[in-house]
Amino acid sequence: MKITIDKAKCSGHARCAATAPEVFELDDAGYALPIDGAIPSGREGSAEEGAWACPERAISVD
Repeated sequence: MKITIDKAKCSGHARCAATAPEVFELDDAGYALPIDGAIPSGREGSAEEGAWACPERAISVD
């Protein structure tokens, strides 16, 4: 699985990191940082929950 963050859509609500802090990191302004590489094993469900928490639908998990 891979996470893609559309930086143009991200509004910095930080709900992804609040829902799945083990998967999502934020920059100093509160915007989601791009994920390097694959989602860590066993964190796929958390990644999907974090993506669904985004009100802007800026995160996709494939």
